Amino acid sequence: MKQYFRSAALTTAVLLAGGVSLAHADSVTVGLQLEPPHLDPTSAAAGAIDQVVYSNVFEGLTRFYGDGSVNPGLAKSWQVSDDGLVWTFNLQEGVKFHDGTSFEASDVVFSLDRARAEESTNAQKALFSTIASVEAIDDQTVQITLSEKNGNLLFNLAWGDAVIVAPESIENIKTNPIGTGAFKFADWVQGDAITLERNAQYWGTPAHLEGATFKFISEPSAALNAMMAGDLDAFMGFPAPENLALFEADPRFNVLVGSTEGETILSTNNKMPPFDDVRVRKALAHAIDRQAIIDGAMFGYGTPIGTHFAPHNPDYVDQTANSDYNPEKARALLAEAGLGDGFTTTLKLPPPSYARRGGEIIAAQLRDVGIETEITNLEWAQWLEEVFRGKDYGLTIVSHTEPFDIGIYARPDYYFQYENADFQELIAELGAVSEPEKRSELIAAAQKTLSDDYVNGYLFQLAMLSVADSRLEGLWVNAPTQASDLTSVRWMK
Repeated sequence: MKQYFRSAALTTAVLLAGGVSLAHADSVTVGLQLEPPHLDPTSAAAGAIDQVVYSNVFEGLTRFYGDGSVNPGLAKSWQVSDDGLVWTFNLQEGVKFHDGTSFEASDVVFSLDRARAEESTNAQKALFSTIASVEAIDDQTVQITLSEKNGNLLFNLAWGDAVIVAPESIENIKTNPIGTGAFKFADWVQGDAITLERNAQYWGTPAHLEGATFKFISEPSAALNAMMAGDLDAFMGFPAPENLALFEADPRFNVLVGSTEGETILSTNNKMPPFDDVRVRKALAHAIDRQAIIDGAMFGYGTPIGTHFAPHNPDYVDQTANSDYNPEKARALLAEAGLGDGFTTTLKLPPPSYARRGGEIIAAQLRDVGIETEITNLEWAQWLEEVFRGKDYGLTIVSHTEPFDIGIYARPDYYFQYENADFQELIAELGAVSEPEKRSELIAAAQKTLSDDYVNGYLFQLAMLSVADSRLEGLWVNAPTQASDLTSVRWMK
């Protein structure tokens, strides 16, 4: 593993002066709760991959900034035809992949064709469904032709699933990712840490840091101890919100409280009896006390939601009253569905503390109305295999951190298996509309449909809770996508 060293004289001087050690003046060690299963963001659903490589290692034609805006990335500009079907992207010049090969239009063609191919394992393949063709006009120009207008194209191209990869790196991309970003992959000690080093040949504004290490710590108590001991410089998505007050009282740290795109839901298998009955799903929704879950699992951090949409979005429509906490109503609905004596189902929980802690609270709430749950704690890879891909579950809890992802409900084969032709048409219409007022109208209708169908149990919008050394600046406070973008992070002098 590559190590980063400081001057021994500087170390001695700082320690003798009795000051806080500048242990990583040219690098950072960042804690994360989840270790990625591999490092290819274009072939898996795990947000833990983007948490490490988004913007740092891999880049797309466009990219998200910390404020949620979509900005030029590997494309410096673009033009759109009058009919909205032909997009011409002008690429940045002088860009090289980390292996020294040149980035060209042919790499964009390869990446987008690979992502949208019939055999593609891209978790967000639907992002590319309106692309009819991708052509290299010359080395610096790419033309994307759409089958229908798509007002979300620039947004879609900013996702981690749409980053540009080189054909020659695909064979080993999962363990040796080669991108165009401000950092290069250096080492991965599985079960422990991933190390990145500064890309000295970066085409854009270079990173301030010489290197970064992502340390994976799943246990909340261990995360607390590592931060307090100075073993970490920051922890993104700190898993122990009950301990934030300790950091707030300590001048060594800053506590960053922001928002995420993470709709945290009690995901429901809509094709598994008895959840194929809307009355049962509605009973489930009325059995849940959202605020008790927020208070008990997140210590008050989180915003209640009643549909799959972020409350900070201007187009959000509050639907929480449609599934208010009402145990008596839940029991009556179960009786109406012929389940007056209750039933038993599975509750499979991934590692994040919001899921494990929230799962215990929800299990007690469901038990109160006659629904027994068999809780199974799964590691992330198991959850992806059994629940996400295998659809072998009754209930699960997960936070969907992808931005503006309400369109996943238009995919009948998605893991909660919701099939509604009217909703699919609504999302298709939304993709073809660019007028703001009409888009807002369609987005509102989509939110209401999901709420009225009680597709899932909508819990809360996940807060972004991070702790950092008070001398660090440039970390994202909010999380418009699941990422730990270190490209602008530096130590204050």
